[in-house]
Amino acid sequence: MCAAVAGQGGARVLLIEHANKVGRKILMSGGGRCNFTNLSVEPDNFLCANPHFVKSALSRYTPWHFIDLVNKYNIPYHEREHGQLFCDKSAKDIVKLLQSECDLGKVQLRTRCKVESVQADDEGYQLETSSGALRCKKLVIASGGLSIPSMSPDGLGYQLALQFGLKLLPRSAGLVPFTFSGDIKNLTETLSGIALPVRATVAGRSFNEAMLFTHRGLSGPAILQVSSYWHEGEYLSIDLLPSHNMQAELRHAKEHSPKSLLRTVLHQSLVRKLVTELERRWWPELAEKPLADWPDKQLMRVADQLNNWQLKPAGTEGYRTAEVTLGGVDSNAISSKTFACKDYPDLYFIGEVLDVSGHLGGYNFQWAWACGHAAGEAIARDISTAH
Repeated sequence: MCAAVAGQGGARVLLIEHANKVGRKILMSGGGRCNFTNLSVEPDNFLCANPHFVKSALSRYTPWHFIDLVNKYNIPYHEREHGQLFCDKSAKDIVKLLQSECDLGKVQLRTRCKVESVQADDEGYQLETSSGALRCKKLVIASGGLSIPSMSPDGLGYQLALQFGLKLLPRSAGLVPFTFSGDIKNLTETLSGIALPVRATVAGRSFNEAMLFTHRGLSGPAILQVSSYWHEGEYLSIDLLPSHNMQAELRHAKEHSPKSLLRTVLHQSLVRKLVTELERRWWPELAEKPLADWPDKQLMRVADQLNNWQLKPAGTEGYRTAEVTLGGVDSNAISSKTFACKDYPDLYFIGEVLDVSGHLGGYNFQWAWACGHAAGEAIARDISTAH
């Protein structure tokens, strides 16, 4: 995006890619269909130590701007839950769109090119690469984060940030599944493959979406969302029946169906295998007793667990499966309007390398489009002014 906008604005642009082809992360996203943006994008959808940093770029390049581009290239798309937009056919359509926009800007592309070092001088920047030495007046770092290690060459963006005196905020895996140990791991292994709608809460942030039991722990959209707010040692709250007040419902069931077993009542709302495993752990001594024989205190305890199951993750699956990297280059060192370094006005940082991470649902792509567009416009504007 940045290269296309700068090129179309009159800048002479070389796009360097370490891989053998561009857009690999785009191609694998959204199950191969690329969740390219979201109809509702707000600053609150992003994590950043400075929450105001994202506002300028997001307001100047909205989802509707990118949707206009998608329509320009006649790419069919559809909306899913929570305003997520996906390609009907393939993520390849988005890569082709970006390549076509780069072609309009006469952007040169060099793949299989690894940047080995960067030095600043009075004329700009000297790069040593696997393809030879290069010089440029302006340099944009869009190297991504640490998520999906096979796609990130070596953390180059972070190394360059430190080299030029920028602060790095602590980095960790975000939008990532949780792992567990002990009995909870045994439970998730037993229930592996089962998904259900839940409300997941960590540190006061809640998400109502699907949760998936896995061989390692918990995944699914609700879990990925709250993982970005979780810190080691904290508890995770899972409401297994977010549309139900289980205290009220179990009181009602005890009064009106006193001969029923609790599992019979719960089978109306939860899959049998899950109920069986919860029964084994939460009320084994009362499993065969009708509700009429249950002490109210114990019935309410189970009700509370169903609406507020407290779990302590052992950790996460880490960068291998994470969709984003939390933390990164401190935004206080970067202009929120141009994305140039405040101390190096011809050096730009955009995308995931910055301390900005979006929620699941197209927000990280929209951030990429917005900050790339802002930086590209700024570069083009500087070039035209210099001429």
